[in-house]
Amino acid sequence: MRFALPPVDLDGPPPLLRMRALWHRYGDVPTLKGIFLDVRAGEVLAIVGENGAGKSTLLRIMGGIERPCSGKLEIQDGAGGMRDADFRGVRDAERAGIALVHQELNLAENLDVAGNIFLGREPSRFGFLDRATMHAEARTWLATVGLHVDPATPCGTLPIAHRQLVEIAKALSAKARVLVLDEPTSSLSAREKDRLLAILRELRDRGTAVVFVSHHLDEVMRVADRVVVLRDGEKTGDMPRAGIDRAMVERLMVGRYLETASARAPRTDAPIRLRADAVVTPHHRRRAASLQVRAGEIVGLAGLVGAGRTELLESIAGVVPHGGRVSVDGAELGGNVADRTRRGVALVPEDRARHGIFAPDPVSTNVSLAWIGAGRRDAGAGRAGSPDDQPLLRRIDGAGERATVRRVIEQVQLRPDDPSRPVATLSGGNQQKTVLGRWIAIAPAVLLLDEPTRGVDVGARAEIHREVRRLADAGTAVLFASSELEEVLLLADRVLVMHDGGIAGELSVQEATEEAIMHLATGGAA
Repeated sequence: MRFALPPVDLDGPPPLLRMRALWHRYGDVPTLKGIFLDVRAGEVLAIVGENGAGKSTLLRIMGGIERPCSGKLEIQDGAGGMRDADFRGVRDAERAGIALVHQELNLAENLDVAGNIFLGREPSRFGFLDRATMHAEARTWLATVGLHVDPATPCGTLPIAHRQLVEIAKALSAKARVLVLDEPTSSLSAREKDRLLAILRELRDRGTAVVFVSHHLDEVMRVADRVVVLRDGEKTGDMPRAGIDRAMVERLMVGRYLETASARAPRTDAPIRLRADAVVTPHHRRRAASLQVRAGEIVGLAGLVGAGRTELLESIAGVVPHGGRVSVDGAELGGNVADRTRRGVALVPEDRARHGIFAPDPVSTNVSLAWIGAGRRDAGAGRAGSPDDQPLLRRIDGAGERATVRRVIEQVQLRPDDPSRPVATLSGGNQQKTVLGRWIAIAPAVLLLDEPTRGVDVGARAEIHREVRRLADAGTAVLFASSELEEVLLLADRVLVMHDGGIAGELSVQEATEEAIMHLATGGAA
């Protein structure tokens, strides 16, 4: 299906980076198909597309991580002309003035913040590490991104939103001519996002070329000077700011009109499946949280970064110890995460790379883990799915496992649909579908989702929402946390707003305006 495209404005400053007829393949599968693209000084270039469209591959080529199978890159030389750029690694790209900030964070968690910002570029004095200078300069770059933490803080102790800002500060400190950002706002609060978008505009005004990949089209509309759309490895659109139209961008991304979720009536008569009574998490010991979710209900957790949403979900799942009680279908649960999983409590974590996937393993292994753990094995002692099962005494039902994996892959529309493909080679959205598919395979009693569509494109987000609703329609109680108000309003039947570890108030979707949520999230009275 083809759409009429607005003309591209070819006037303006010369490119800092130029791509000509780039092709790339993983095995026999092409991921980029003859891409022509200029990256110009003093502009914010947004690259959008569905997961699997080729965006990350294109960025990895820019950053020297991958090399194209054919075609070439050109970089502006000191005299204003262009020279061939054959990047053989990240160092080559950095020396050419290109800094890449990955979607999945790439920090040394055993080092402090300053050590990460200047890793490989540490200042020295008389042959010794100059910590005073390094920490002073780190404070400057941290202030630039609006992060006020001690540079001596170990990175492993920071929340994911703060680690994201450290990555961006690290890239800015290298004084790159081309700053490449892959989903930089995916873990940031609304205030942090506003600050970052303002930083991008400041960098643009100073002549830096900013390549900005985002699945949030509202951000693209706010900050982009030009939008390039990719679909299935091909460039389907290249629009200047004056020609950017959100509806056209969506159609160029997915090749179809997107369906929106229909309104659902409140579930007031269904039995309560999940109940949390006075749950106190390790990071918020002064306040307790209590809530309940009915069978077939989808409840959203809103609130600011640090409000305790992740900690509450992890406590309910048994990942971290907590005070209070958690029960499913009226039965109180033990504190062991394995016991809670056997009792039907499933968690899709916020940081899928660290806590959700087994990256080197194939899709089949990642999808079938919960199915196997729930006792889907050949006949033997014990009842399948019972906590009293003795799984080590029984064989895995290989045929059943293969059939389950194939069913899940088709249901979540995983791309590519190869069960043997390592999960590490999938796009972020398809990795998220893999984690969700693990639980779809067993239809859990309770599904906990932490930022369920972080780093996911609009098409994949609609598909994930559809599967979550399908689970709810089958009786699963769904509790999810999202920093995106749009997602909360689109998916939730009811909204709970958190503040300082507790539930500050409850809102119906009709009451859940941005103003009402922010009032409760900042400590206002219910």
